Amino acid sequence: MIIGVPKEIKNNENRVALTPAGAMEFVKNNHTVYVQSTAGDGSGFSDEEYVEAGANILPTIEDVYEIADMIIKVKEPIEPEYNLIKEDQLIFTYFHFASYEPLTMAMIKNKSICLAYETVEASDRSLPLLVPMSEVAGRMAIQEGAKYLEKPQKGLGILLGGVPGVPPAKVLILGGGIVGTQAAKMAAGLGANVTILDINLKRLRYLADVMQPNVTTMYSNEFTIRRLIGNHDLIVGAVLIPGAKAPNLITRDMLKEMRPGTVLVDVAVDQGGCIETCKPTTHEDPIYIIDDVVHYCVANMPGAVPYTSTIALTNATLPYAIQLANKGWKKACTENEELKMGLNIVNGKVVYKGVADAFGLEYQEVETVL
Repeated sequence: MIIGVPKEIKNNENRVALTPAGAMEFVKNNHTVYVQSTAGDGSGFSDEEYVEAGANILPTIEDVYEIADMIIKVKEPIEPEYNLIKEDQLIFTYFHFASYEPLTMAMIKNKSICLAYETVEASDRSLPLLVPMSEVAGRMAIQEGAKYLEKPQKGLGILLGGVPGVPPAKVLILGGGIVGTQAAKMAAGLGANVTILDINLKRLRYLADVMQPNVTTMYSNEFTIRRLIGNHDLIVGAVLIPGAKAPNLITRDMLKEMRPGTVLVDVAVDQGGCIETCKPTTHEDPIYIIDDVVHYCVANMPGAVPYTSTIALTNATLPYAIQLANKGWKKACTENEELKMGLNIVNGKVVYKGVADAFGLEYQEVETVL
C-alpha cells in the first residue's frame, strides 16, 4: 500500500502523523511511504531522517494526496484539503465530525473512507488512540491554566500551589476520564486543592484510591457544579462522549456566579465543548474573555508540545495503521472490532450513529459497507 503523510496545515499545528521510526516499520512491511517535505520539522524530525528510514519525500501536499492509498494525519482535514481527498481514499486521523458539519458534509461528498482515531474503541470501552493525546491535553490544561491565572493574563493573580502562609488555588475538574485524571495529577502535584467530578461512581472510587490527599472526588450534577464554580479559580472541562457532541455542563448564566479572573480551560472543545460559551481558539490567539471570565479553548492543545505528542501518537496509531496497510481497510475492520468502531463515513454513507444524530443524517449500520 502507498502511505501518504502530509504536512499539517491547521493553525500552529506542529505535530506530524508518523515518526521516522514509524515510516521504517511500514517499509519493513513492504509498503511505500511518501512524506511531504518539512512535514516533520515542527516535531524535530528532518526530511533526511525520513529518507534514512526508507521513506520518500514529495514537495507539495497535492503530490501526497494524489499518490497515496492511505493518508495518515493528526488533525481533521481543513477546507483547502477537502478537494484533494479522492473517492475510496482511506483517511486515518482525528476527525471529531460531530462538532463540525461542513467537514462532515465534505467527507460525504468526496466519498472517501474516514476512519477516526477518536472512535476506535477497545472491548473495555477505552479509546486507545485518544488516550495519548488526552494524557498530553490533560497535563497541558493545568500548565496553561496556571499561566492564565496570572494577573498580566487577566487571571485572578493566584499561584497554583500557593506558598507557606498563603492557601493554594482551587481547581475544579469536570470529568474523571483520561484528561481529568491527568489534569488532577498535575494540579495536585503542583500543590493545588483539586475537586474532580464525574457521574461514574466506580470511577470516583478508583480515583479516590489512587489520587493524592489534596484531591477530592464528588458526584457530578448541576446543583454541585453551581455550588462549586463560585469559589474555584481554575475550571477544566474534561468531558467526552465518544464520537458525539460534548454536553454543556457550564452554561452562559453560570459565568455570573464566577469571580472575575476565573480561568476556564475546555479540553472538550474538539467535540463542541462542555462549556456553553466555548468556541475554538488557536495557539496564536488562545484566550478570550466573557463576563470577566478567561476562556482558554485551543482545539489542538498537544500541538504546542509536538515532539512529545508526535512520538506518543505514533506509538498508539502505528499498530492499527500497519493492520490497515497489510490487510486493506475492509479486511482489517472486519477482523478487528476496535478498528471497525473507527469507521465514521464510508463512500458517502454515515456509519457512526453519533455523527448521524449530530446533524440529522441518515445512519447506516457499519456492516453494510463491509
